[in-house]
Amino acid sequence: MAKGKYEYWRTDDGLLLLAAWARDGLIDEEIAKKIGISRSTLAEWKKRFSDISDALKKGKEIVDIEVENALLKRALGYSFTETTRERKLNPETGEYEMVITKEVVKDVQPEIAACFIWLKNRCPDRWRDKIEHDFGNGVAPIINITVSAATPEDAETDIDS
Repeated sequence: MAKGKYEYWRTDDGLLLLAAWARDGLIDEEIAKKIGISRSTLAEWKKRFSDISDALKKGKEIVDIEVENALLKRALGYSFTETTRERKLNPETGEYEMVITKEVVKDVQPEIAACFIWLKNRCPDRWRDKIEHDFGNGVAPIINITVSAATPEDAETDIDS
Protein backbone atom coordinates (compact mmCIF):
# COMPACT_ATOMS: atom_id res chain seq x y z
CA MET A 1 0.00 0.00 0.00
CA ALA A 2 1.38 3.42 -0.98
CA LYS A 3 2.01 6.04 1.65
CA GLY A 4 -0.20 9.11 1.57
CA LYS A 5 1.31 12.44 0.60
CA TYR A 6 0.53 13.69 4.10
CA GLU A 7 3.03 11.30 5.72
CA TYR A 8 6.04 13.58 5.16
CA TRP A 9 4.13 16.61 6.47
CA ARG A 10 3.48 14.78 9.76
CA THR A 11 7.20 14.24 10.41
CA ASP A 12 9.19 16.67 12.58
CA ASP A 13 10.78 18.23 9.47
CA GLY A 14 7.45 18.58 7.67
CA LEU A 15 5.70 20.12 10.68
CA LEU A 16 8.60 22.52 11.21
CA LEU A 17 8.36 23.65 7.58
CA LEU A 18 4.58 24.12 7.80
CA ALA A 19 4.96 26.22 10.97
CA ALA A 20 7.71 28.29 9.33
CA TRP A 21 5.55 29.02 6.27
CA ALA A 22 2.67 30.04 8.53
CA ARG A 23 5.02 32.21 10.60
CA ASP A 24 6.24 33.86 7.38
CA GLY A 25 2.67 34.98 6.76
CA LEU A 26 1.62 32.51 4.05
CA ILE A 27 -2.10 31.80 3.93
CA ASP A 28 -3.47 28.26 3.65
CA GLU A 29 -3.90 28.53 -0.12
CA GLU A 30 -0.20 29.45 -0.54
CA ILE A 31 0.90 26.68 1.82
CA ALA A 32 -1.19 24.12 -0.08
CA LYS A 33 0.41 25.24 -3.35
CA LYS A 34 3.91 24.81 -1.86
CA ILE A 35 2.99 21.29 -0.70
CA GLY A 36 1.51 20.50 -4.12
CA ILE A 37 -2.09 19.96 -3.02
CA SER A 38 -5.35 21.89 -3.21
CA ARG A 39 -6.55 24.18 -0.44
CA SER A 40 -9.48 21.82 0.21
CA THR A 41 -7.06 18.92 0.69
CA LEU A 42 -5.10 20.97 3.22
CA ALA A 43 -8.37 21.78 5.00
CA GLU A 44 -9.10 18.03 5.18
CA TRP A 45 -5.62 17.33 6.54
CA LYS A 46 -6.13 19.98 9.22
CA LYS A 47 -9.40 18.29 10.28
CA ARG A 48 -7.93 14.80 10.13
CA PHE A 49 -4.48 15.40 11.64
CA SER A 50 -4.25 17.57 14.73
CA ASP A 51 -0.44 17.81 14.44
CA ILE A 52 -0.72 19.54 11.05
CA SER A 53 -3.47 21.83 12.31
CA ASP A 54 -1.50 22.69 15.46
CA ALA A 55 1.70 23.45 13.50
CA LEU A 56 -0.15 25.89 11.23
CA LYS A 57 -2.00 27.55 14.12
CA LYS A 58 1.11 27.87 16.25
CA GLY A 59 3.10 29.39 13.39
CA LYS A 60 0.42 31.98 12.68
CA GLU A 61 -0.22 32.84 16.33
CA ILE A 62 3.46 33.30 17.14
CA VAL A 63 4.10 35.72 14.29
CA ASP A 64 0.92 37.68 15.08
CA ILE A 65 2.02 38.07 18.70
CA GLU A 66 5.56 39.06 17.69
CA VAL A 67 4.25 41.74 15.31
CA GLU A 68 1.77 42.99 17.91
CA ASN A 69 4.55 43.27 20.49
CA ALA A 70 6.84 45.07 18.03
CA LEU A 71 4.07 47.51 17.11
CA LEU A 72 3.32 48.25 20.76
CA LYS A 73 7.02 48.76 21.49
CA ARG A 74 7.28 51.26 18.59
CA ALA A 75 4.07 53.01 19.67
CA LEU A 76 5.27 53.51 23.25
CA GLY A 77 8.96 54.11 22.57
CA TYR A 78 11.76 52.29 24.33
CA SER A 79 15.35 52.49 25.54
CA PHE A 80 18.31 50.28 24.74
CA THR A 81 21.98 50.15 25.64
CA GLU A 82 24.47 50.50 22.81
CA THR A 83 27.83 48.89 23.59
CA THR A 84 31.00 49.87 21.73
CA ARG A 85 33.88 47.40 21.72
CA GLU A 86 37.43 47.84 20.50
CA ARG A 87 40.23 45.42 19.92
CA LYS A 88 43.08 46.16 22.34
CA LEU A 89 46.36 44.52 23.15
CA ASN A 90 46.46 42.87 26.56
CA PRO A 91 49.95 43.69 27.92
CA GLU A 92 49.93 40.68 30.24
CA THR A 93 49.19 38.04 27.61
CA GLY A 94 50.40 39.85 24.48
CA GLU A 95 47.15 38.91 22.73
CA TYR A 96 44.46 41.13 21.29
CA GLU A 97 41.04 40.98 22.89
CA MET A 98 37.73 42.79 22.49
CA VAL A 99 37.20 45.31 25.31
CA ILE A 100 34.07 47.32 26.07
CA THR A 101 35.03 50.97 25.65
CA LYS A 102 31.66 52.68 25.98
CA GLU A 103 28.05 51.94 26.92
CA VAL A 104 25.38 54.49 26.04
CA VAL A 105 21.66 54.27 26.86
CA LYS A 106 19.66 55.50 23.87
CA ASP A 107 15.97 56.35 23.72
CA VAL A 108 13.77 55.60 20.73
CA GLN A 109 10.85 58.02 20.68
CA PRO A 110 7.31 56.71 20.12
CA GLU A 111 6.38 56.44 16.46
CA ILE A 112 3.18 58.27 15.56
CA ALA A 113 2.22 55.86 12.76
CA ALA A 114 2.47 52.90 15.16
CA CYS A 115 0.24 54.78 17.63
CA PHE A 116 -2.40 55.35 14.93
CA ILE A 117 -2.32 51.73 13.79
CA TRP A 118 -2.67 50.49 17.36
CA LEU A 119 -5.51 52.86 18.25
CA LYS A 120 -7.45 52.30 15.01
CA ASN A 121 -7.37 48.55 15.58
CA ARG A 122 -7.81 48.45 19.35
CA CYS A 123 -10.29 51.34 19.73
CA PRO A 124 -12.05 51.54 16.36
CA ASP A 125 -15.15 53.21 17.81
CA ARG A 126 -13.06 56.29 18.67
CA TRP A 127 -10.12 56.18 16.25
CA ARG A 128 -11.16 54.80 12.87
CA ASP A 129 -11.34 57.09 9.84
CA LYS A 130 -14.97 56.28 9.13
CA ILE A 131 -17.51 57.06 11.84
CA GLU A 132 -20.93 55.42 11.76
CA HIS A 133 -23.96 57.38 12.92
CA ASP A 134 -27.43 55.99 13.58
CA PHE A 135 -30.14 58.50 12.73
CA GLY A 136 -32.93 56.38 14.19
CA ASN A 137 -34.32 55.17 10.85
CA GLY A 138 -32.39 51.90 10.92
CA VAL A 139 -29.90 53.17 8.37
CA ALA A 140 -26.39 53.89 9.57
CA PRO A 141 -24.58 55.81 6.84
CA ILE A 142 -20.82 56.02 6.95
CA ILE A 143 -19.54 59.59 6.93
CA ASN A 144 -15.98 60.37 5.91
CA ILE A 145 -14.54 63.29 7.85
CA THR A 146 -11.83 65.22 6.03
CA VAL A 147 -10.09 68.28 7.43
CA SER A 148 -8.35 70.29 4.72
CA ALA A 149 -8.25 73.84 6.07
CA ALA A 150 -4.83 75.46 5.75
CA THR A 151 -5.41 78.00 8.53
CA PRO A 152 -7.91 78.42 11.38
CA GLU A 153 -9.57 81.24 9.39
CA ASP A 154 -10.16 78.86 6.46
CA ALA A 155 -11.73 76.34 8.83
CA GLU A 156 -14.20 78.93 10.09
CA THR A 157 -15.06 79.92 6.53
CA ASP A 158 -15.55 76.29 5.45
CA ILE A 159 -17.87 75.61 8.38
CA ASP A 160 -19.94 78.74 7.85
CA SER A 161 -20.45 78.10 4.12
